Amino acid sequence: MKLFLKDHALLIGLQILQFTAILLIYWLDGYPNLLPALYAIFLGFCLLGGYLVYRYLNQRIFYQRLSRPLESLDASLQKTEQTPISEAMDQLLRTQYKHYQEQIKRIEQERENHLKLMDQWVHQMKTPLSVIELTAQNLDEPVSSSIREETERMKTGLHTILYMARLRTIEQDFHIKPILLSRLVHEVNGEHKRFYIRNQVYPKIEESRKGITVQTDGKWLFFILSQLVLNAVKYSAGKSNRIVISIYEQEREAVLEVTDYGVGIPMTDQKRIFDAFFTGENGRHFRESTGMGLYLAKEAIQHLEHRIEIDSVVGEGSTFRIIFSETQNLTAL
Repeated sequence: MKLFLKDHALLIGLQILQFTAILLIYWLDGYPNLLPALYAIFLGFCLLGGYLVYRYLNQRIFYQRLSRPLESLDASLQKTEQTPISEAMDQLLRTQYKHYQEQIKRIEQERENHLKLMDQWVHQMKTPLSVIELTAQNLDEPVSSSIREETERMKTGLHTILYMARLRTIEQDFHIKPILLSRLVHEVNGEHKRFYIRNQVYPKIEESRKGITVQTDGKWLFFILSQLVLNAVKYSAGKSNRIVISIYEQEREAVLEVTDYGVGIPMTDQKRIFDAFFTGENGRHFRESTGMGLYLAKEAIQHLEHRIEIDSVVGEGSTFRIIFSETQNLTAL
């Protein structure tokens, strides 16, 4: 209704101005009897009102549609009244919808090609990295260690890119099965033992109960735990020589916890650490930070329907907690 009145405001104003001019002419010309003029103006207002009512009833759906935002792109294909202006708008929206669909398909195809190229490139880079590592083993120290350290960093970056590419089809990539948390933790520690040694930060495993098993995807949980462990070691190096990986149950939920005693995370950054490419204050001091590790971890955790919590105090350290619901904790069932 408001849009209809705004659209016809000029017509209404013009009619009022016209009727006012008629009265002024009668008054200035000295006509003593204004009743015919008033009657004519009354009839004019009646005709104007009838016209506006007819227009509104005839195009009510059209104006209501223009007043409401579209809930989806497909809603633009809805039809309105069979009036020339309504049909013209429907045709315009259908044409616009077609153009949008064509552009979306083109962008999706370009994105798909780009992601395929990334996948191929990551897999192709693994072979030369393995060759470099094997070659480095035959070199003298400290050259050998330096080369292997750099190849490990490259491998970590390649894995991050690979999981970024997999994130687009994460639901199809899941393979949910029972996972023994203690075994997974040992696999992660074995994978990163040289990283521990190089930074002189070592993990301690605390398990409140043997055999805690959860329903999850082992490959993605391995990646998530690796991200938490690598961050814990990186931000502890030079300040503390240990991190603690805890496995326990709390209110029938299984918990996998990583605690470090490093620099901690400022309160202003804690709400944004899971945002893509956000590095925060610590990231400016540790140049290796990309801001993607925790983002990918949080996205995977949400798709797996787990939860993640964080407690951190600047100068004392941080604790990241992966929580598996009661239905996912097979030990509690």
